[in-house]
Amino acid sequence: MAKLTKAQREWRPGMPKKRRSTKVMFASTVLLLEAFVVFFATLAVFGLRRGEFPPALILGIGIALSVVMILACAVLSKPWGVGLGWILQIVLILTGIVEPMMFLVGGLFGLAWWYGIRTGIRIDSEAAKRERDQAEWNASHGDTPEAS
Repeated sequence: MAKLTKAQREWRPGMPKKRRSTKVMFASTVLLLEAFVVFFATLAVFGLRRGEFPPALILGIGIALSVVMILACAVLSKPWGVGLGWILQIVLILTGIVEPMMFLVGGLFGLAWWYGIRTGIRIDSEAAKRERDQAEWNASHGDTPEAS
């Protein structure tokens, strides 16, 4: 039998489901898309500039950056996770030094990151307020939330 996760071990019937952060979902989506773009940009730089830079260096840095972007998705819920995401946005923009088109691509992804974080925070706060209001209404009317 498969090992249960912490959330599965702590679950009891009637417990409310923990809400997932929209900010984390938006940020993860942007980082995963960036990882794919960085991988394909690495292949483009490998093909176009193999004579200027050692091929192992091109592939090593490009693939490492892609992997770091994927792994950063796991820490977005930590307080420093979004800061790491901002650092990765700057690194992506700075890849334009090697391939100038990446200035544009990095800038557009930086805007997508900013919008995703900003909108995710707004949606999360609205959802939390809605849950508080619903709990207050249930408490004042004697209703108990139904298990879903």
